Amino acid sequence: MPPAAVSPLAPVSDGVRVALRVTPRASRAGVAGLGTDAAGRSYLKLRVNAPAEGGKANAAVIKLLARAWGMPPSRMQVVVGAKDRFKVVHVAGDSRALAAQLSVWIEKQNND
Repeated sequence: MPPAAVSPLAPVSDGVRVALRVTPRASRAGVAGLGTDAAGRSYLKLRVNAPAEGGKANAAVIKLLARAWGMPPSRMQVVVGAKDRFKVVHVAGDSRALAAQLSVWIEKQNND
């Protein structure tokens, strides 16, 4: 388990960027907790049922996060790693409010 101070969130001027590691074609979709790469960067681990072809896994990631965070999918976009397991999703909005909201959500996922 990574230290509590490590977060996959990065506030930017027009929202928040969230680092992800996605497993496509999983038997069960959902959030699998936090992970840390060799450089010490944190990411949110996700599993989606969709295959990694034709953008289906990316669409499933957006749908999963939108449902989990209670916000419209139109506020989210994969901005890095469209064809990679490691992705960065941009969530548009007020960066402070989003960072606070998503930090609470991530902490809750870690404690469940």
